[in-house]
Amino acid sequence: MKYKNICAAFAAMLSLATLTSCDEERDFVIIEGNLPIKTSTLYMVGDATPNGWNIDAPTPLVAGEEDPLVFTWEGKLNAGEVKLCLTPGSWDAPIIRPMENGTEISKTAIENVVFDMHAGDPDNKWRVAVAGIYNLKFDLRNWTMSTVFVREPDAPAIVPIEAEAVYMVGEAAPNGWNIDAPTQLEKESDYEFVFEGVIGTGEMKFCTSTGSWDVDFIRPKTNGCKIDCNGVESPDFIYTKGPDDKWSVAEKGIYRITLNLKDYKIAAEYLGEAPDKQPIETEVLFLIGDSTPGGWDLNAVSELTVDPNDKYVFTWEGDLLTGELKAGIERDFGAAFIHPESADCEISHSGVAAPGIVYAKDPDDKWKVTQAGRYKITFNLREYTINVEYTGAIETESLFLIGSATPGDWSLDNVTELTVDPNDKYVFTWEGDLIPGEMKAGIERDFGAKFIRPESADCEISHNGVAAPGIVYTKDPDDKWKVTEGGRYSITFNLKEMTIAVKYVNE
Repeated sequence: MKYKNICAAFAAMLSLATLTSCDEERDFVIIEGNLPIKTSTLYMVGDATPNGWNIDAPTPLVAGEEDPLVFTWEGKLNAGEVKLCLTPGSWDAPIIRPMENGTEISKTAIENVVFDMHAGDPDNKWRVAVAGIYNLKFDLRNWTMSTVFVREPDAPAIVPIEAEAVYMVGEAAPNGWNIDAPTQLEKESDYEFVFEGVIGTGEMKFCTSTGSWDVDFIRPKTNGCKIDCNGVESPDFIYTKGPDDKWSVAEKGIYRITLNLKDYKIAAEYLGEAPDKQPIETEVLFLIGDSTPGGWDLNAVSELTVDPNDKYVFTWEGDLLTGELKAGIERDFGAAFIHPESADCEISHSGVAAPGIVYAKDPDDKWKVTQAGRYKITFNLREYTINVEYTGAIETESLFLIGSATPGDWSLDNVTELTVDPNDKYVFTWEGDLIPGEMKAGIERDFGAKFIRPESADCEISHNGVAAPGIVYTKDPDDKWKVTEGGRYSITFNLKEMTIAVKYVNE
């Protein structure tokens, strides 16, 4: 019964629809133009804006009370670029942009000019031509934007910059754009920092910390402020994230740069022409330092091998400890040595922090090896460069312990074998009893072969573990681990990372 009623109702509806379609025809309504952009938030991002290019924390606009799709903002814009987004956190979302890239925002007002919105390219942006206080209005209902130049920006407050260090970065700086190892200035007083040395042509700016570009920088008041043999074009600087203004060094030379962080002043004194780099002529080149196999012994230096096809290229491959090194031509500490361009230039598994080298007696700067391991080092004495490649991992199918602390003592016929990790051929482990005494690890059952050793002699193993995790693979010096407390231990070697881990299990 219910089924029949449903069918009857459906038939009646179909009949009514048929009659209606016969009585009159209705046109579809076609909406032309863009629909309103429905959003409760709107942000601007770019080096012209207060928060720069930080997409995770862009500068918000305010929705209108009368029309929530009309957003406004008033404040300082720097000279630079700007575009808008609906939500923070992603560059892949649709972005509000000008119809033409580089459309200027300046003292000339803009009124109800149409904008575009899309993701990806073309990456059109507005260009703020004149810094100042602006009033911006974006009408998301009609896809238009307006700007009004309110007034000149306020002069920035000069608050003394408290800093332990100041660094120089840029193509003109000795260490280039390397933010992880920039060129450090000398601190002469609480607020005065000085650099004296060779500066190349190109751009540069200053910072008070390393490792990040998302910080305030010391910059000129106007972009491209010139430094040359006559000094610096303007002595005033600012301390800000943006805009990304930089000094422009027009003439390479030896300069004395002085920064006054209290009064925000910079001075540049030209001291003379930079010396031309002539290729360093030598038939011999060696490494020396406490990170090298021979330490600081001039009779045990690590000699590099000259390239048979280029007399200015020298290479060496071997094991380095953590510590310092420099390169020499004469076995005389009073002679000139090859140094990095700045003190404590780091060598690690990532390579060398900066490629430049200098050949001089002073300052006695050295490379600083921060991670032990096997390295290939190449010097080009024509180009004044160093290249460092970590060649690291020790390849072996077996590894054993030997020594008076181990169950087999010093017997090569009764060594203590470690077990390789089935998922990692560079990881070997062993668990067992150790007694107070010495030990090292080996690959070949030959006392004349290389052994795996601690980075320094008598590195202690106790119930607290191992005193230092670094290992080296070398013949000499014959350093060993020193077990100071007996008991059951778990020992793990990682021959790729060149480390040892020791865990005390129980008595």
